[in-house]
Amino acid sequence: MIDPFGRRISYLRVSVTDRCDLRCVYCMAEDMTFLPKAQILSLEELDRLCGAFIGLGVERIRLTGGEPLVRRDVMRLVRSLGERIGPRGLKELTLTTNGTQLTKHAEGLYAAGVRRINVSLDSLDPGRFKALTRWGEIEKTLDGIFAAKAAGLAVKINAVAMKGVNEDEFDRMIAWCGEHGFDLTLIETMPLGEINEDRTDQYLPLSVVRRRLRETWTLEETDYATGGPARYMTIRETGQRLGFITPMTHNFCESCNRVRLTCTGTLYMCLGQEDAADLRAVLRDPAVDEAGLREAIEAAIARKPKGHDFVIDRRQNRPAVGRHMSVTGG
Repeated sequence: MIDPFGRRISYLRVSVTDRCDLRCVYCMAEDMTFLPKAQILSLEELDRLCGAFIGLGVERIRLTGGEPLVRRDVMRLVRSLGERIGPRGLKELTLTTNGTQLTKHAEGLYAAGVRRINVSLDSLDPGRFKALTRWGEIEKTLDGIFAAKAAGLAVKINAVAMKGVNEDEFDRMIAWCGEHGFDLTLIETMPLGEINEDRTDQYLPLSVVRRRLRETWTLEETDYATGGPARYMTIRETGQRLGFITPMTHNFCESCNRVRLTCTGTLYMCLGQEDAADLRAVLRDPAVDEAGLREAIEAAIARKPKGHDFVIDRRQNRPAVGRHMSVTGG
């Protein structure tokens, strides 16, 4: 699939649920209202859609949420997609998780063909972790991370950089990740959804973070890439990689190879734009066959925009995009 700007679309992020067992302050409001079950695609419908994308050239699928592992029987979907890994199918199946369910599922993920995962961890301080997640217990996430490592999964830690919140922890997190063999990616906070917080107070440019880190660590250029939006450097002192996802200070639109499918079957061609395609209606129309489904997907890709329009502005007291990250897929 080639979009209007000549970019090959080979990466699909799939949100399997909007639900989560945490309420991270940059992602959700504390009193979230979740979608009714009738609006959510079944696991079989998600599998069929993923199959259509694979048939059109998607090589990498990342399962997200909400928290993907809280969805009942989600491992059926993981196993089914894992069977599609091969020369004429997927090159990679990955997962983004908050880690709370990994003690239960890490071995099953590896057995299904998953080889690396991203785990959201914004602080190593138990009290701060609890405040950021509103009710999470860091021990549960850490136990999950080490269960994943023991199962043979490569673990990358994702941390959202927040001014005055966790910016004093990045040196500690780099050292901790180096000790345990984890890569680390820092992410700029993004203006998606009402969260009962002022994002102008949260926003921390990663250009500032990178400059500070160079005072302690030797950051070396690398051409390593995973197919996602992070730009990586290698930390000489630890040997691990440090990624930066910078949708605000330096967007990555020119090389975007991704689209996002929500748990309702809505396809967003751009994280930072509202234009979307309703694939649920197509999927549930008995008159539409597999060829019709592929045509609907290709028509959506033909509308993929050149880039996003994220801005965090104190004068505009509303998010740039109204939907929550948990709905779109983290």
